[in-house]
Amino acid sequence: MAASVGQRFLRFQREVVPWRSRYSAQGSRLSLHHCENTALSHFLQPLRKLPLRAFSTNARKVHTAPARTLFVLRPLPFLFVTGGGYASYRQYEKYRLRELEKLGLEIPPKLASHWEVELPHWLRRPVYSLYIWTFGVNMKEAAVEDLHHYRNLSEFFRRKLKPQARPVCGLHSVISPSDGKILNFGQVKNSEVEQVKGVTYSLESFLGPRTSVEDLPFPPAASCNSFRNQLVTQEGNELYHCVIYLAPGDYHCFHSPTDWTVSHRRHFPGSLMSVNPGMARWIKELFCHNERVVLTGDWKHGFFSLTAVGATNVGSIRIYFDRDLHTNSPRYSKGSYNDFSFVTHANKEGIPMRKGEHLGEFNLGSTIVLIFEAPKDFNFKLKAGQKIRFGEALGSL
Repeated sequence: MAASVGQRFLRFQREVVPWRSRYSAQGSRLSLHHCENTALSHFLQPLRKLPLRAFSTNARKVHTAPARTLFVLRPLPFLFVTGGGYASYRQYEKYRLRELEKLGLEIPPKLASHWEVELPHWLRRPVYSLYIWTFGVNMKEAAVEDLHHYRNLSEFFRRKLKPQARPVCGLHSVISPSDGKILNFGQVKNSEVEQVKGVTYSLESFLGPRTSVEDLPFPPAASCNSFRNQLVTQEGNELYHCVIYLAPGDYHCFHSPTDWTVSHRRHFPGSLMSVNPGMARWIKELFCHNERVVLTGDWKHGFFSLTAVGATNVGSIRIYFDRDLHTNSPRYSKGSYNDFSFVTHANKEGIPMRKGEHLGEFNLGSTIVLIFEAPKDFNFKLKAGQKIRFGEALGSL
């Protein structure tokens, strides 16, 4: 068998060389890539047909996997080649900057992060293909399927979808603002919210102190003996929450979950720790430590808020209608927050948002937390741990 395989490899080499020369002579008619793939498949065909074998040792009988299982490891060398190419390119960029400094030329300003470093055209397809394979990205849903279109990883993370890829449910009052996984949902009890089952965080630490009463669209319904009561504006209502985790392979834009009006934005500079469910089980008040943007306002049933929580390498959070927001900036210190009101003399209502309307985006993976007021008969249409897509129902009355 070894001799047979060796002979096929020699024949494979002899077949590829003429194809290379024919490609360079004839131009675009014959695809070199296609020819090499054909020859390689011809060479490897007998390996795919190898049966499951067994051999004996003094200790026990050992079964070996079919030889074709070796093909499962194909992405490993691909990872090394792609990573090596990217590392080489980064070294070239550093060398180029040093040469510009020596010549006394103006150096372009550094980009916000390594996710925004422009990839060479030849490196885009292998890098993005590896990412697609690793995280199970469905590029058939993307508005632009051509991988060469995305200049850097940040653009690829924030890719737009085809209009028909996410139909918005019109039967339910609250929809999912993003793709992701449902970590937790339900009523808010004792001003504490569960980030995952059994691990809670303080509602006031997460949202920050309530704005002054004169800034509210309408005053609280009950005495303010708890932070929860400061948020509930109508008698008989309850406060609800829903936590959606966006994995790296998910669609990274988020949308308005209902018809509501945004009146206030609060930005918390903070850490950028991972927000995956495993980490959330270990760190209490993880969401309160990470950088986040809290949008608050009201809908037809009272208070409504949407919070975009940053994660590892995801300090950059963008809100489309808020040009004054600058996240992941060194000018802000951790432990503080800065407020901005959308209610002005010219606009006394705030920013109206329609259900399903584009709201914002962030890179890689992160978390969306909804906290809102609704009547007691509000019902979630969810199960903890389920996957959900933007536009699908979260709950209704």
